[in-house]
Amino acid sequence: MNKRYFFFRSSLFCVLFFIANFFLTAQNFIFEEDSSQIDPKLQRNFTIIQNEHRHDLNPHTASYSSEAQILGNIYEGLFSYDPVTLSPLNAVAESYKISRNKRRWTFTIRESAKFSDGRQITAEDVRNSWLRLLSNPDALYASLLDVIIGAREFRLGAGKREDVGITVKDNTLVVRLEAPCAHLSRILCHHAFSVVDEDLSLASGAFVLEKREKKRIVLKKNEYYWDKETVRLPQVTIELSDDETENAYALNTGSADWVDNAVSTDKLLLKSSVHIGAQFGTQYFFFKTARSPWSDAAFRLALLTAAPWQEMRKDFPVKAQTFIYPLAGYPVVNGFSETDEDEALALMKEARAKAGIQEDKKLSLVFAIMDNAYMKKSAELLKSAWEALGVELIIQTKPSAEYLASIADWDADLFSYTWIGDFSDPLAFLELFRGNSTLNVSGYNNEKFNELLDQASSDEGSARLKLLAQAEQLLLDEGVVLPISHPVSFNAIDLDSIGGWTSNSLDIHPFKYIYFKQKNSKVQNIVKKMP
Repeated sequence: MNKRYFFFRSSLFCVLFFIANFFLTAQNFIFEEDSSQIDPKLQRNFTIIQNEHRHDLNPHTASYSSEAQILGNIYEGLFSYDPVTLSPLNAVAESYKISRNKRRWTFTIRESAKFSDGRQITAEDVRNSWLRLLSNPDALYASLLDVIIGAREFRLGAGKREDVGITVKDNTLVVRLEAPCAHLSRILCHHAFSVVDEDLSLASGAFVLEKREKKRIVLKKNEYYWDKETVRLPQVTIELSDDETENAYALNTGSADWVDNAVSTDKLLLKSSVHIGAQFGTQYFFFKTARSPWSDAAFRLALLTAAPWQEMRKDFPVKAQTFIYPLAGYPVVNGFSETDEDEALALMKEARAKAGIQEDKKLSLVFAIMDNAYMKKSAELLKSAWEALGVELIIQTKPSAEYLASIADWDADLFSYTWIGDFSDPLAFLELFRGNSTLNVSGYNNEKFNELLDQASSDEGSARLKLLAQAEQLLLDEGVVLPISHPVSFNAIDLDSIGGWTSNSLDIHPFKYIYFKQKNSKVQNIVKKMP
């Protein structure tokens, strides 16, 4: 999912000293809830502040992390995220079994699962939701279902609806796969694969969309939700604000309970409310591979060899030399760390000779960036570094709010992206560059890369990770991506008075587990509004 990331936020750099203590690790404790200790009298509206953004609340087309934070609570699929480990938990699916050859998954749908109007959710509802997803040209995550027999053909308009390997019998859903897919349950936690009625006002999750205004979204508890006893909050209000000082004031005075990202930490009275964690994500630049000479890996690698890596990464707490955030058991991949100007000149000379391009010919490259200080600085660094290679960097800008939606039709060569994995697996990133993937905005389509991903889907464990690492290495060796940093999550929430919330690598926090608890205040109840 796309992360709306704000570079060089003053408040972030005011709290970097916290990282030394936490070292960007998610809190590694077991999430426990003793329901007898939760006081119903304390439960009230829970207010969250997010950055301003026009949210897409259609689960099939939404792609921002801030949208995922909301949509996973309105809609629910066969599985949902564990609030700590992010492992799949049975949701609409009461149980499931996998065939001996691992190509058939059979799900039993809960009889207690209902839409917010009281209508029972059926296996047919799940099937119809997925088929609508596959037929929606704006559904970014649809290609993740290509592992299902006939799904890719139907998605691309070359197959029939009835040929998709999803069948229904009574309250069971049978899914037949092209190849074994051990991580399917992790994929299905994502909001795109929720059970969705044609009427989007009907919720299948713990909350119902009650009201939507320009800068406010209100959710009410879904009284027909199958697990409503776990849901403690009667209402959740999401306020949208980029004013870091006002957001800190709101948290200090109790008019907000959780601020996601945009808060001035030096204005916070309770410093322990700041929580920083590593995210399974990467901020990077990438090439579109359609236009010559940048369609040629030799030219791209010459540029990457000359890139001023240390200067571009120096202000980030977690620097990225590779595309995928290192996971336990994942093989080591050779990334980019050193700048070698002489080698870059030699590589460019060789690339020009093979392509029949004169050494003194000026090559133009268009870099499309967000209109912010960090991106302008990075563009100037690259422009200076690549001039010696005979490359003229042309910089084009768009406001941050318009940038991502503009990439597909933007006639440029180099772009910026920040991606947070939608499940804890390398495929969450590699899918961005698979040919025919609905997530692929680069146009990259490498047969060997695609084959490695296909082979990996048939393997498990270390053998699978080895194949995925080979695919990542190929992507880097072809000079398609320029890894810059791994983003950090930044939240302000008082966990002495709020339970059911903990840091995790996707920065996803299901509202159904959150509750208020009693605490003895350590801060004097005197708050003055800050200038």
